[in-house]
Amino acid sequence: MLSFRRKLRIETERLTLRPPMHSDYTPWQTLRSESRGFLVPWEPTWAADHLSRKAFTNRVYWASRSISGGTAVPLFLIRREDDALVGAITLDNIRRGPAQAGTLGYWTGQPYARNGYMAEAIAAVTHHAFERLGLSRLEAACLPENTASRGLLERSGFKYEGVAQSYLQINGRWRTHVLYACLRSDRRGKTTVG
Repeated sequence: MLSFRRKLRIETERLTLRPPMHSDYTPWQTLRSESRGFLVPWEPTWAADHLSRKAFTNRVYWASRSISGGTAVPLFLIRREDDALVGAITLDNIRRGPAQAGTLGYWTGQPYARNGYMAEAIAAVTHHAFERLGLSRLEAACLPENTASRGLLERSGFKYEGVAQSYLQINGRWRTHVLYACLRSDRRGKTTVG
């Protein structure tokens, strides 16, 4: 199983999802830098060294340890036609035992937004989480006004579950989020009328 985790690759119609590598620094730094204004309103405040090589190196090591330890699955979205980095998706906070759950987070670089890449990635990671990792529940949260992310989650089979007050610090402020979940066997809203 460990060798499988180290060679983790998920293929979609247009993308290869794989863990970040040290050689991804320049494309990652460029895309994050060029997309800063697009991303900052929706993300935790960037540290002063957010775009530094050292911070990226720490991310790569964290990704490797997380995958090996089974606590997270951080993946970069690489467009196969030109090997462009288009964004990232992370299945984080993987909880075993009776929960069998994880939390999904993602970002897309501004030039690649609204092209369906993240929908492909969410579908692939959801399948991986349920079929390969044996999870039962995936959770995601976003700001109430982030209509693009809310629509993406809903189209991806996630259902609205409620509101979490002061859920995360986003752009330097504690912000309320809307909560979504996708269940392996989703019976919500279904009845068994005989």
